[in-house]
Amino acid sequence: MMQLKQFFGLLLLVGTLWSQKILIPMDETQTDHLKAYGVAFWVLERDIDIEWLLNYRGGSFLIDQYSDIVRELRLRDVKFETAPAGAELNIYASIESGNMDIVLLEKAPKVAVYSPPGKQPWDDAVTLALEYAEVEYEVIWDAEVLDGELSDYDWLHLHHEDFTGQYGKFYRNYRNAAWYRKQQSDYEAFAISRGYSSVSEEKKAVARRIRDYVSNGGFLFAMCSATDALDIALSAEGVDIVASPYDHDPVDPQAQSKLAFEKTMAFENFQLITDPMVYEYSNIDEPPSDRPRARGAEADYFTLFEFSAKWDPVPTMLTQNHVGVIKGFMGQTTGFRRSTIKKHVVVMGDVPGQEQVKYIHGAFGKGTFTFLGGHDPEDYQHYVGDPPTQLSLHRNSPGYRLILNNILFPAAKKKERKT
Repeated sequence: MMQLKQFFGLLLLVGTLWSQKILIPMDETQTDHLKAYGVAFWVLERDIDIEWLLNYRGGSFLIDQYSDIVRELRLRDVKFETAPAGAELNIYASIESGNMDIVLLEKAPKVAVYSPPGKQPWDDAVTLALEYAEVEYEVIWDAEVLDGELSDYDWLHLHHEDFTGQYGKFYRNYRNAAWYRKQQSDYEAFAISRGYSSVSEEKKAVARRIRDYVSNGGFLFAMCSATDALDIALSAEGVDIVASPYDHDPVDPQAQSKLAFEKTMAFENFQLITDPMVYEYSNIDEPPSDRPRARGAEADYFTLFEFSAKWDPVPTMLTQNHVGVIKGFMGQTTGFRRSTIKKHVVVMGDVPGQEQVKYIHGAFGKGTFTFLGGHDPEDYQHYVGDPPTQLSLHRNSPGYRLILNNILFPAAKKKERKT
């Protein structure tokens, strides 16, 4: 009889160990929010599912307990807690009763970063985030896009590239810089090699391939000037919108009236700025880069919207954070003019009572796009040639969390709720 009791006791102990979970809290207690996303990605790469607890302690992660995961969390100095069966049930009860929900993360997405070859005199916040979080990615450029390789990837980030063919509108300040002259020469040579009459036409072809990628089910995330430059290029198919310093012939005098806003994803009814001496593409950017407002870093903030986790899981995922108000940051495209945003687009973050929208999301065809204004969440006014941000000094950055939310988004599957 005693042996039988010991046997059942052993079974109970084994069952308890197997039922234990790991909770990675994402509230203000987390030691390194950015590395936590990297651990989540690492877990998914090993075919282990994760429960993303939306609005529960800042968007925490719940994972089956394995010794390898515990070791990885300790190596990366990411805070975690063990959650035995009783605690797990309490978590589920809290989620069911509040503005919270659970999405199941099932498979690590294959990530691509659209970025130019060779060293550039600026850096990219998303690449910095991926490298600090230790998330694997591949770099692609125009040749890969035009050759149809986008379909190999689940998630695409656009480096702050100029899809209008105006070289970032750096002509006024950098047209004599060696890097600018080399870039123009390299881009022109590539465009000719692919049969395009100009860099502008080649870049617009790339923009259309990216739009098709989204329409066919891809997940697109863009920041800074890649956001509005993409839609401007899409609207100008067959229309010359660039001045002679860029393509050696003048702008079409009827360019503005020929724009086709039905071909864009996020923006409409915007006004072009074609002067090569003005550091701006259109009036989408708010505040304008050529007339920035003097609020200053200490007074510049934007607010994340709060969504219903149970009925609006997608924007809820994309806004998971341990704070609701985030410090602003500038860029060539700092934010988006509210009046130029299409009606179907979801606003996820803005400056309350003002024209500036900072963070948007929308569906396009079978896929989605998410745009975040600004260049670097931890460098208020990043200049060409400035050193890259050291994310080890910003391990709990709310702005960088928005970037990393987007990386996990393609892995999510809505969990069926019991009735």
